Amino acid sequence: MTLSTFFIYLALMAGSTYLIRVLPFIAVRHKVRNRFVRSFLTYIPYTVLTAMTIPAIFTATESVISAYIGLAVAILLALKKCSLTTVALLACLAVYLTELII
Repeated sequence: MTLSTFFIYLALMAGSTYLIRVLPFIAVRHKVRNRFVRSFLTYIPYTVLTAMTIPAIFTATESVISAYIGLAVAILLALKKCSLTTVALLACLAVYLTELII
């Protein structure tokens, strides 16, 4: 790849990223009052975080079994309303112990 091609790709990526972030501010100038749209926008961060985290769970361990066990522990602790730190630490501990056993 030549240096000029790199800068063209860089400019395209920067422009598309900038447009994605600025376009909502340009398109919506007033406060959103629609309940459906507000609830939709409320859950987008959780959806994106889940979409990025779940694939990483299954590729970060040596065994898929330990990934499933860690995910199950995390889900159970989250349903019991444990803190994020507790969920993360105990899920990691479950994966670690499972890897030791396997």
